[in-house]
Amino acid sequence: MASLKNKIVFITGASSGIGKACAEIFASKGTNLILCARRIDRLNELRKTLIKKYKVKVLILQLDVRKSHDVKKVIGSLPTQWKQIDILINNAGLARGFSKVHEADITHWEEMIDTNVKGLLYVTRAILSQMVERKRGHVINIGSTAGHEVNVMGNVYCATKFAVKALTQSIRVDVLDKNIKVTSVDPGMVLTEFAKVRFSGDENRSNEVYEGVTPLSPKDVAEAVLFSANRPKNVNINEIVLTPICQASSTQIYRNKA
Repeated sequence: MASLKNKIVFITGASSGIGKACAEIFASKGTNLILCARRIDRLNELRKTLIKKYKVKVLILQLDVRKSHDVKKVIGSLPTQWKQIDILINNAGLARGFSKVHEADITHWEEMIDTNVKGLLYVTRAILSQMVERKRGHVINIGSTAGHEVNVMGNVYCATKFAVKALTQSIRVDVLDKNIKVTSVDPGMVLTEFAKVRFSGDENRSNEVYEGVTPLSPKDVAEAVLFSANRPKNVNINEIVLTPICQASSTQIYRNKA
C-alpha cells in the first residue's frame, strides 16, 4: 500500500456527493487538497471542517469545468506550492432530464456534454501535461455503469459516460510510457443529489429513483477511489465497477416493496 501523506489531490465537483466524500477520505490519509466546484459557500464549510479535523492543507477554487478559459486560467495560476498535483479526481458531472431523444430539451444535452465530457477533458488537459513532465501522477475518472450499458431515457447521459470510459482507456494508452496511472471508478445507484438535479429539483420524482432500494453511499464510492490511489507503485487499477447488491445492471434493479 502506497502512502498518500502530503500528496496533493485535485477534486472537481467537491462540494457534495462523491466529490465531498473523496475529499473527506483523502484528508483522513493526510493528503493536501485542491477542491473545486461552483458552490464556493459549500467549499468554504468543507474546508473548515477538514482543516480542523485532519490538520491538512486545503485550497478551494470556484470553478465551472465547462468553461475552458477559466479552467486554464485557474489551474495555470495555482500557487507554486500547489502546482505539483499527484492525483486528479475528475468527479464533476450530472444527468439532466429524462426524455426520449426525439422529445428532449437540447439544452439538457449541452449541459451534460459540456460538463461530463468537455469539462473532464479541459481539466485533464491542464493537469496531465504537468504529470507528463514529472513522469508521475494518477488520473481517476468517476464514470458510471451507464457507461457500460444504456438505460431507459438515458440516451445522452449514457453517451457521455461511454465517452468517459473511452477517454479513460485512451488516456492510459497516451501516457503508457510516462509512469502515470489512469483509472475509472464506475458506480451504479448512489444516494447523492444526482436524481434531484436530473429532475430539476422535483422531490417526488427524485425520491422515486431510490424507492425500495438501498443505494450505494458516496463513501462507498470514495473508498473504491482510495483503494485505486494507494496501490503499490507498479499496480494500476484500470476500472472498478460497483453497484448496490439490489442492482444487477443499469436496467435490472430489485425493489423491495414490503
